[in-house]
Amino acid sequence: MTRVFSGIKPTGHLTLGNYLGAMRRWATVDQYRADALFCIVDLHALTVDHDPARVRRLSRQAATLLLASGLDPERCTVFVQSHVDEHTRLSYLLECVATDGEMRRMIQYKEKAAREQRRGGSVRLSLLTYPVLMAADILAYGTDEVPVGNDQTQHVELARDIAVRFNQRYGHTFVVPRATSPGVAARVMNLQDPASKMGKSDDTGPGIVYLLDEPDVVRKKVMRAVTDSGSEVVYDRESRPGIANLLEILAACTGGDPAELAGSYDGYGALKRDTADAVIEVLRPLQERHQELCADPGSLEGVLREGAERARGMARPTVDAAYRAIGLLPASEEVPLNAAR
Repeated sequence: MTRVFSGIKPTGHLTLGNYLGAMRRWATVDQYRADALFCIVDLHALTVDHDPARVRRLSRQAATLLLASGLDPERCTVFVQSHVDEHTRLSYLLECVATDGEMRRMIQYKEKAAREQRRGGSVRLSLLTYPVLMAADILAYGTDEVPVGNDQTQHVELARDIAVRFNQRYGHTFVVPRATSPGVAARVMNLQDPASKMGKSDDTGPGIVYLLDEPDVVRKKVMRAVTDSGSEVVYDRESRPGIANLLEILAACTGGDPAELAGSYDGYGALKRDTADAVIEVLRPLQERHQELCADPGSLEGVLREGAERARGMARPTVDAAYRAIGLLPASEEVPLNAAR
């Protein structure tokens, strides 16, 4: 059975972009067609300055929202990255295979490092090396497919390169994964800046629809979305990015086609109203289920505990095999006192 792995980083409140671009597909497609693992990658949240209490709070909230989106612990594995030691065990081994040049070519490293420097902060070493940890996340489980947004495909390509290099040098150990991407709304853009994705770590709140936003808040944000010059509703990502973003969101929420939907509108106002209505209806069942789960915190803890145990059982044989392949002595093997030096 195909194995799928993907993760959510707890660096901010989850957004409509997270849901339409990834979480909904995980719940409606991936967990039924594959042996699927979905992870709260909390170790990745430590690559920049952070509040420890906030990371814990957002990790718990993200896990709750994954379940609220429809993930079924009986069908898939939901767990927290730091609860499975195999991620960090394998990460160091892969650092011994990856190169400094590969790390510094990562687009997200360049962007995030520049942002940290503009803020007057220092760039943590983990920000440079976290793509290797991401590779470990993927390779530890013999992953076949990694459903990601367009901005993460470079990291999956790195995981592929590292897997091939390790296999060639030390013997076949890892499955070489591939990135997969949904079609419409694979990358939902910021409502106030349609040239930027709707990121949960972004500071421009008015352009971001969060999954737990109240309906009135959602409507206000969508109605204030930036549009383009002219009044004709046309689906053109290049020349009309604001309208294209609204059409893609509406299409993703209703199952329509952005270009066909464009022909149904004579002005921006009606498009915004229909998009707001569609988003509110998509989020309604998720928010209701989230409230139910929050009322029973023990249930979430049980899911994460069982998920970590299951994930650990999947990852340990591969990671142990990688330790042996690269030349490390098994912990159970005794070395004679008179062994050659």
